[in-house]
Amino acid sequence: MKINRIAKTAVISTTAAAFALTFASGTVVAMEKKGKREKCYGIVAKGMNDCASSAHSCAGQSKVDNHPEEWIYVAKGLCSRIAGGKSKPGKA
Repeated sequence: MKINRIAKTAVISTTAAAFALTFASGTVVAMEKKGKREKCYGIVAKGMNDCASSAHSCAGQSKVDNHPEEWIYVAKGLCSRIAGGKSKPGKA
């Protein structure tokens, strides 16, 4: 009996987490489309990028800090105020 209760709790928790992540990713895309966020290049710490570049195909795969092609989402207008932040990718 306890195993069923634990299994149900695990399934419910996993489902809730998956829903939350799906909702969060949709929110980021919607915020970019509404203009509340922008990509900021050249300020990313190793392994903290938001998406692909010419060197790899996914988030979290940057190999060096502050690579000119790596980017993260920031609030609109913030990138220009960050030292080294650029709104367009640079040359590697």
